[in-house]
Amino acid sequence: MTRQTITLVFISALLLLADLYIIKGLKSAVKWRFLHTKWFTKTYWTVSVALIVGMFLSIFFKLGMGIRAAILLSFFLLLIGKAIVLVFLFIDDLRRTGKWALTKKQPDESGKLKPANPTDISRSEFLVKAGLLAGALPVGALTWGIIDGVYDYKVIRQTLYLPNLPKKFDGIKLGQISDVHSGSFYNKKAVAGGVDLLMREKPDFIFFTGDLVNDLATEMRDYQDIFGKIKAPLGVYSSLGNHDYGDYSWWPNEAAKQKNHQDLMDTHKRLGWDLLLNENRRLKVEGEEIGILGVENWGLISRFPKRGRLDLATKNTDDLPVKLLLSHDPSHWRAKVLPGYPQIDVMFSGHTHGMQAGIRTKEFQWSPIEYIYKEWAGLYQEGKQQLYVNVGYGFLGYPGRVGILPEITIFELKSSAQPA
Repeated sequence: MTRQTITLVFISALLLLADLYIIKGLKSAVKWRFLHTKWFTKTYWTVSVALIVGMFLSIFFKLGMGIRAAILLSFFLLLIGKAIVLVFLFIDDLRRTGKWALTKKQPDESGKLKPANPTDISRSEFLVKAGLLAGALPVGALTWGIIDGVYDYKVIRQTLYLPNLPKKFDGIKLGQISDVHSGSFYNKKAVAGGVDLLMREKPDFIFFTGDLVNDLATEMRDYQDIFGKIKAPLGVYSSLGNHDYGDYSWWPNEAAKQKNHQDLMDTHKRLGWDLLLNENRRLKVEGEEIGILGVENWGLISRFPKRGRLDLATKNTDDLPVKLLLSHDPSHWRAKVLPGYPQIDVMFSGHTHGMQAGIRTKEFQWSPIEYIYKEWAGLYQEGKQQLYVNVGYGFLGYPGRVGILPEITIFELKSSAQPA
């Protein structure tokens, strides 16, 4: 076995020992009837073992991104819950041990030391119940994210300061959505409500930054009428994401896969969106122009396609004072845009979903995804170049969102310098 396999086996053994400690502690401390049933025991061990096996499969096999995301998020949240319960059980065991030690040293009525047995010291049911309640919070959040968070669209407003922006574009409004993943939807009315929310903002032009489907172009069949309502006076521009190539689905032959890809690109046309495939457009307002560049997917992680061609997208754009780039994967910015294309002012991305779980406020944001992607949500700046990462309109794998809600971004472009 490799060192990685040995490490994973060792960690799995520790997790299973922790599970054994937890389940025995709960049964000895809490009198709730369901905890003492065979059904509870079997369910607990089935879920625990299944998630550990799922982690192994995620590491050693090429699972679909949706399945992988669901496994990782479920494992992470349940691990937090178990860790909290484990702390409370350990504290209670320390309390019991201390109480037993004190009891052992106390003499009885005859003056002799009492014989003490640690098993005679009962667990504190209150303390363990408190730990159980605290540990249930991540699981409760996971459930609530399915019920309430998954279609709770939020408009996020962001000012983009671009010193070279032509005056005719000053104050212009840009909308962005990303990562629709139409194959995951199950509520057309809620999806339509999000589109209406975007349209009420009346953006002058709109970007869609990839992943229209999970795998198949046919997933958009029931949603074309909804997303076809996304219109803007200066156009809707779109790009492809890693899921738009059909790489995570089985195909009988390469021709079938290519047909699906062509069908997906045709869907963009039917929606009235201008799909940019390593190319650019000149956006003109009253004689002044800026550049809109779009590339195919390029991801730093090896399993993602690397089809983005910045050399083609920037061709014949040297005269444009401002260039806005659509590129699905934010890792493209630091890997290729920053070192090689200083003329690109802002890159617009999606892809991360903010892992659909975390904390996001105006002052602070955190998600487990930050251990994979340095730039994963919101606005980033390096020198004179900027990146904005939209956490997505849809969802993948886990059918919910906890703390990281589906996003509609509205930008105001300003030609003045950013205030100090």
